[in-house]
Amino acid sequence: MEPLSENEIRASFVNCSKGEASRLSLPRGLAELPWEDLNFLGWRDQGAPDRAYLVAPYRGERVGVTLRVPTVRRSLTRSNVCSLCITAHAGSGVALLAARRAGASGREGNTVGTYVCGDLACSLYVRGLRRSTLVTRPDESLPLERQIARTVTNLEAFLAKVLTGTAG
Repeated sequence: MEPLSENEIRASFVNCSKGEASRLSLPRGLAELPWEDLNFLGWRDQGAPDRAYLVAPYRGERVGVTLRVPTVRRSLTRSNVCSLCITAHAGSGVALLAARRAGASGREGNTVGTYVCGDLACSLYVRGLRRSTLVTRPDESLPLERQIARTVTNLEAFLAKVLTGTAG
């Protein structure tokens, strides 16, 4: 992923107002992120644990999505799998993230959700640059490039659902 500026990140959001995008908290250390290892930029809001954000390339553009995280804690005895990168985590390591749909559908309160690594570091898990503390990624016969492509395809499918009903 190409490095993004604060203005590029804020301008990318499709499911919130420009005012909301201007007020959202950006990830710390933006300039120091491992951009070359990211397929998307994802982060949790340190000041609001029920909020997360994701910015990704999508059909030649950058698409930013605001996400809500349930405040209910999941059991640590159960493992769950991220629907984007297929990394298994203990119960709290995967979260159901809900995005308001873009456009009129979102203004009517419609949302779409998916289970994602709670820290939104899917790109790093796939590459083996970050490991789950309690559960590891399964050994796969797919080459790394195919695993990355699968993660991108899964993310694009989620973004398509968020954008359903909008022009473009």
